[in-house]
This record gives sequence, structure tokens and C-alpha cells, in this order.
Amino acid sequence: MSKRKLNRLVTEKWVDGWDDPRLLTLAGLRRRGVSSTAINSFIRGIGITRSDNSLIRVDRLEYHIREELNKTAPRTMVVLRPLKVVIANLEEGKVLDLDGKMWPDAPAEDASSYYKVPFSRTVYIEKTDFRLKDSKDYYGLAPDKSALLRYAFPIKCTDVIYGDNPDDIVEIRAEYDPSKTSKPKGVLHWVAEPAPGVEPLKVEVRLFEKLFMSENPAELKDWLGDLNPHSKEVIKDAYAVPSLATAVLGDKFQFERLGYFAVDTDSTPEKLVFNRTVTLRDSYGKAGPK
Repeated sequence: MSKRKLNRLVTEKWVDGWDDPRLLTLAGLRRRGVSSTAINSFIRGIGITRSDNSLIRVDRLEYHIREELNKTAPRTMVVLRPLKVVIANLEEGKVLDLDGKMWPDAPAEDASSYYKVPFSRTVYIEKTDFRLKDSKDYYGLAPDKSALLRYAFPIKCTDVIYGDNPDDIVEIRAEYDPSKTSKPKGVLHWVAEPAPGVEPLKVEVRLFEKLFMSENPAELKDWLGDLNPHSKEVIKDAYAVPSLATAVLGDKFQFERLGYFAVDTDSTPEKLVFNRTVTLRDSYGKAGPK
């Protein structure tokens, strides 16, 4: 896209400045959490062409970003849209300090490869990880069904608490299996109250999609009409594990099951802000780089 059109996007406030993470400018990519290493790897991968009209898919850049972050971004857990789960058979006031892996192949003897995850009577899972009607191809939580909490225990849904609206589920009651004898197929990420009655760490998470709906909006007459109305979603009250409280600008993480995220410049000591750099899904990489 030409600089003239980029300038129009910025000056007419279709985006939030030249460093808007949705823009494929160096400033935008940097703010989104893309490193120079990933960009250089992408450039080497596409090579040099004399053609002025060649179109390079963004998927190719995202492939190289994932390749690097998979090796460099420690794992952690964040719940974007929390659903409260009360563990009925866990003693009131009891908090277990469990170990979460920062890396998939973390050696058991290396304490620096783990982070502490509090497990208490009140935990939160994603709203999308619970449904009232179960099915064979669904691995989340459902009434009378079990799922494994990552790094913790299997839990089984025993009751559902509704709000004033019959479709509004405000709380799940469950029982955990301390012996871990049950082996459910589904594995869920989660965040718990770090102490009885203490709300988990709140963070803001910004989810970005492609700025335009078509691959090459520059060739369209009404290119502004091609803007994706869902290119940015801000989730102000996501829950995070306590260890993320020390994150600083420049830090990058894999939020398990959600994608790769980087600390944004809008972060303050009172509220951390994370930008999604890229999702875990990789359609381009399945076939390998070309």
C-alpha cells in the first residue's frame, strides 16, 4: 500500500497512529511484538524479485513470527472472558501452589523453567470452554462432564448457576479429583483467586486481525470500504496468573491456547496491556515456507 494511502489512514484516524499494530509499518510491527529477527528471516525467505506487482501473503510473515516466538516466548496462562468455577470439594481457604511450565520441554530439575500457579476454591475458565449440551467432538466442560485444568487436576461439573436471564450462566459448581485417576481428553487453561476473596490479576488484552478484508485492498476503488470492522477488539478485564505482574515493555509470552502476546507501550504500573502478536493457528506453515 502506498504511503499516501497509509497517511490517509493515520490522518483520518482510521487507525491509531503510525505505530498502530494493525499496520505493516516497522513501527506498527514493533509495537505488535514482531522482532527484527523475524522480519529478517521473512525477507530472506521471500528472496529478491524484479517484479513490482508481486503480492506476498501476510501468512508468510506470520509463519516466521511464530517460528521465532515458539522458541523464545515463555508460556503462561490468561483467561480472556472469565467464567467462575467453584470447586466444592476443596477446603475453604486452601490454596495449592502448583508449577506451570514456561517451556514445553522444561526439565524437572530446572526451577527457572517453571512459574507458580495458585489453585484455590475459585477458578476461572474461558466462557467458550463450557456449554450446556455436550457432544462427542467437544472437549470442554459440560454438566456431568470432566476436563483437565492445565498443570492442575481434573474437574467435573456438578451444577450450573444462572443469573436473572435463563441464558446467563454466572457460575459453575464442580468437584476436583485430587488423585488424578480420571483421564479426561479436554485440557483447559485457567486462572484462580491467588487467595480467598482476592480477585486475580486484571490485564487488558488487545486482539488484532487483518486491517482489510481482501488480500490487496490497494487495487480497489473503494479501498476504505474494505476496512475490517473487527480488526481490533479490546478486552479490558482479562484475568492473568500472578507471575505476569512483573512483565515489562519488551516482554513476550505465549498465552496457552490463545496465541503470542507482547506488552504494549500503553501499559502502566496499575494496568498491564498486551497486544496479540499472532495467533497459534498457522495455515501457511503447514506446507512449510516457500
